[in-house]
Amino acid sequence: MATTSSSLKQILGDLNKDSFVTLLGKLIGESKYVQTNPPELIPEEDRIVNHVLETLLPYSTTTGGGPLVINHVTYKLKRGNLIVEYPGTQPGKILSFVGMHMDVVTANPNDWEFDPFSLSIDGDKLRGRGTTDCLGHEALVAELMRRLGETKPQLKSTVVAVFIASEENSSIPGVGVDALVKDGLLDKLKQGPLFWIDTADKQPCIGTGGSIPWKLHITGKLFHSGLSHKAINPLELAMEALKEIQSRFYRDFLAHPKEKVYIFTTPSTMKPTQWFYPGGGINQIPAECTVSGDVRLTPFYRITISFDEASSGVACDLNSHGFHVLCKATKEEVGHVKPYSITGTLPLIRDLQDEGFDVQTSGYGLMATYHAKNEYCLLSDMCQGYRVFASVISQLEV
Repeated sequence: MATTSSSLKQILGDLNKDSFVTLLGKLIGESKYVQTNPPELIPEEDRIVNHVLETLLPYSTTTGGGPLVINHVTYKLKRGNLIVEYPGTQPGKILSFVGMHMDVVTANPNDWEFDPFSLSIDGDKLRGRGTTDCLGHEALVAELMRRLGETKPQLKSTVVAVFIASEENSSIPGVGVDALVKDGLLDKLKQGPLFWIDTADKQPCIGTGGSIPWKLHITGKLFHSGLSHKAINPLELAMEALKEIQSRFYRDFLAHPKEKVYIFTTPSTMKPTQWFYPGGGINQIPAECTVSGDVRLTPFYRITISFDEASSGVACDLNSHGFHVLCKATKEEVGHVKPYSITGTLPLIRDLQDEGFDVQTSGYGLMATYHAKNEYCLLSDMCQGYRVFASVISQLEV
């Protein structure tokens, strides 16, 4: 007998806090070894895969203990991806949770108030590198799939979870979701909404910005500052040149009308973020300097630029059934829905969108601790995230 939408939420129930925290503790315990900063630090995502497999294999077809179909896909040694499928009964009816990545940004223990590489608990706070981005989501979706495998509800929809390698750094291609897409392993996910679980603050993130690094090198003429008529000051020249470049940029890229629709907090920007010069005495005009920065471009503009490798922004489809389902689930379980957009960059999402996937994004960590020192998430937020997932699956059964 098919499971009804209302009964499914009861079957899935609430997040098993003890099981979730236990798994998260194991994952954070591996976070030191999944830091990414090539070539010095190459993450070993299979350390995370092994713990997720330990949780899910007892409910898989691999062991005969359940319905979960598990595919461990590896393109580079020790750097696997994991595709977990709970089969539905209706062909072509599918939804997926993707983007829970197993690498983390670096952390210096000397800068933290607690050990970043072990899980610590302070009331509702779950603390450690990866709790918000993105090992917390790894454990959360693993718990959802475990519960499906354990309770075996009869669903029309196939539910797929894709735990990915290599999200934080793109300098080594062909490791994570890019390779999975190239090999066609995610093709069937195009038949339904794809929920990218790697943002924060419990609300749908409906837009991101593109990023274009730039560099402006100025050559002047070195001389004593007391005889400035014999010098060409590259610092002053850089400031004047940048002023003109920025003026032209803001004339050409005015606030776009769709930025209000997508609730972008920040419009397109071009600004310096770094300044280099060879050094010398304070009474010496240097011979050269370099100013570097980035352009952050909302996804409604398209430009071609050859400064450095550019990445495009994303505007999620606001008419998508997946978007409306996510909003309704958020309102039900969080109490309100307030989609937002940021000019942070998520290039993998744009790549999926260009390949024909209906990508919607959300996440249940905290934006305030994203890539930050003293990272943490809230257990209560993760519990709400679990119920949002259950609501999404339930709604899509109709």
